[in-house]
Amino acid sequence: MNVVDRFLSYVAVDTTSDGRNATCPSTERQLNLARLLEKELPQIGVKDVEVDENGYVYGTIPATIEKQVPVLGFIAHMDTVIDCAGDNIKPKFVEDYDGQDIVLNEEQNIVMRVSEFPVLKEYAGHTLITTDGTTLLGADDKAGIAEIVTMAEYFINHPEIPHGEIRIGFTPDEEIGRGAHRFQVKRFGADVAYTVDAGRLGEIEYENFNGAALTVTVHGCNIHPGAAKHKMVNSLLIGMEFHSMLPVFDNPMYTEKYEGFYHLHGMSGNVEESVLHYLIRDHDKKKFQEKKALAEEIGCFLNRKYGDGVVDVDIKDSYYNMLEKIEPHWYLIDIAKEVLEELGTTPVCKASRGGTDGATLSFMGLPCPNLCAGGNNIHGRYEFASVQDIEAITKMLIRIVEKFAERV
Repeated sequence: MNVVDRFLSYVAVDTTSDGRNATCPSTERQLNLARLLEKELPQIGVKDVEVDENGYVYGTIPATIEKQVPVLGFIAHMDTVIDCAGDNIKPKFVEDYDGQDIVLNEEQNIVMRVSEFPVLKEYAGHTLITTDGTTLLGADDKAGIAEIVTMAEYFINHPEIPHGEIRIGFTPDEEIGRGAHRFQVKRFGADVAYTVDAGRLGEIEYENFNGAALTVTVHGCNIHPGAAKHKMVNSLLIGMEFHSMLPVFDNPMYTEKYEGFYHLHGMSGNVEESVLHYLIRDHDKKKFQEKKALAEEIGCFLNRKYGDGVVDVDIKDSYYNMLEKIEPHWYLIDIAKEVLEELGTTPVCKASRGGTDGATLSFMGLPCPNLCAGGNNIHGRYEFASVQDIEAITKMLIRIVEKFAERV
């Protein structure tokens, strides 16, 4: 099976995760893809295939050389976001794309316009895979899975090519920030690895945000408004006051590149009690700590103003910038850049404005930068992928394995 057909077979499986569920995986439907892989991988010759109790998939491509070299891993995630429909996906091919607007769904007048997505112009002449405008596509990260499995099949069919042991792994729940939490690094057995996750051809990520979850709970006191003077404590208004004291421009709406932010992504309540949910993000560890400290200070100020215990500020770190864990293994970046250049693609090293499985895994002892998988406009109905890019990324993975064996 070629990489595109393989990708489409994975896209057909609904694997949306759901952060509201505490189970792992968070949704049973993710296990459908895990079981598909559990059946497919041995058929193409992958050894030691297993699906663990949490839905993580592991497998081995045996070494073809006797020389002891570090074990190299490749990892992608099975789930897709719940924010856009992930079932009943109907991929469409746009062959020899002309660089103009693409009608995804004529009946519903859903059009992917170049004016809104100017990156489309760069894909003129490519064969694009799009949605029908009613669902996401799932290139994040089923393209990554397809590329890794196709790479595995290539090496199994070409035992004459020298390489060390290769481990592959596929995770659930990455899109809800829990993809690596139950990944068994010791059981996986790789010394270093790459995640292959979303991103345009050429992108390499070895930096990401430091991330934390901030929950602000405001305890009020409700009483009939006609008799409320000096008695009512309106938690809604105090919650709004808390938000107003955060820096106005430290907001995703106004930030880019290395600029961090507070992101209010959920808010509920009434006079008696209100809860505000934030994401705190910054690439710089010092600024990250300062952002958390400011939230604590605002809570203390409001408690002095309205009374002890009115405002509870809870901050839990989610992940950290993987750069410090990647720097001692910089050859991983050098190899990826060299391979992309060999394939005629300019490497684009960019800081991720988010988190990846690789960031968490790096702090679990598995240095793990992220490589492109070929997705564009991910997480929505305008998602697309280029056939040429998916094929090129598969070649990139193959060459990385070869160069890794040569280098180490």
